[in-house]
Amino acid sequence: MVNAMNEISLSGRTALVTGASSGIGAEVARELACDVSTLVLVARRRDRLEDLASELTAAHHGLRVIVRDVDLTDLAATGRLLDELEASGVAIDVLVNNAGFGDRGLLDERPWSKIESLLALNVVSATFLIHRVLPKMVARGFGAIMNVGSVAGIVSKPGSAVYGASKSYLNALSDALSAELRGTGVTVTAVLPGPVPTEFGAMAMKDDAAPVRAASAENAGADERREPRLKLPRAMVVSARECARQAVLGMKRGSARVVPGGLVYTMAKIMDNAPRPVLRELLGRSAAKMRRRQ
Repeated sequence: MVNAMNEISLSGRTALVTGASSGIGAEVARELACDVSTLVLVARRRDRLEDLASELTAAHHGLRVIVRDVDLTDLAATGRLLDELEASGVAIDVLVNNAGFGDRGLLDERPWSKIESLLALNVVSATFLIHRVLPKMVARGFGAIMNVGSVAGIVSKPGSAVYGASKSYLNALSDALSAELRGTGVTVTAVLPGPVPTEFGAMAMKDDAAPVRAASAENAGADERREPRLKLPRAMVVSARECARQAVLGMKRGSARVVPGGLVYTMAKIMDNAPRPVLRELLGRSAAKMRRRQ
């Protein structure tokens, strides 16, 4: 682990955080607000972004917060966002690719429209953002990219195959870019959360890609009846705040990979090194049980 004395300074820097309206994204924004001078908060739910902006500017004197409600699956709109920031003199020093959502259910039974949106956000949009901001980071000799992947990307399990595959992509992309950018002054950190209490579950159970709203609580009950809630040991659950704290600390230290939570880290290591034939056999049995429950 890199010594704290070698942490990069984010003082006076500008950070862009996607998916900042709730969960890990909002908590990463709160962590970064202690260091950076400008925060660009991006998500679809403008009301939540504005609430967070008000909170952060009240807590941190002199902090500039820019709010942009953008559907990141719309690459034209995302490109305009970056163009407008650049035109106004806002240079992105830190990119946090946090926006993303999951989907639960067997692939052949899930609506294509949601799967397509999932891939557009989790894979295409994240890569597009990196491709846009990276050249100027390299030219300046400074930059930090945080990609929020998942331990689900280590082993993509039945019932969330496309989500897991999308996070496998982000995990692998981060590893490759971390190597590509060595010596440039730009670092790439993959964050692999395990179970974190957020709106992820409610969003995963929906049949569309519309944002989760408070009014959707009634539908959440139906979702819970459709699939039993996964029971996990309390020690495996990491709060969004703690996940963000460890993620930002790891990014500042230039870590290539951060797995928040001691037990989750241990489980990730086991999954990462388990023989694939054994995993496929276990996952096949799990999938068979899922089909029998239909």
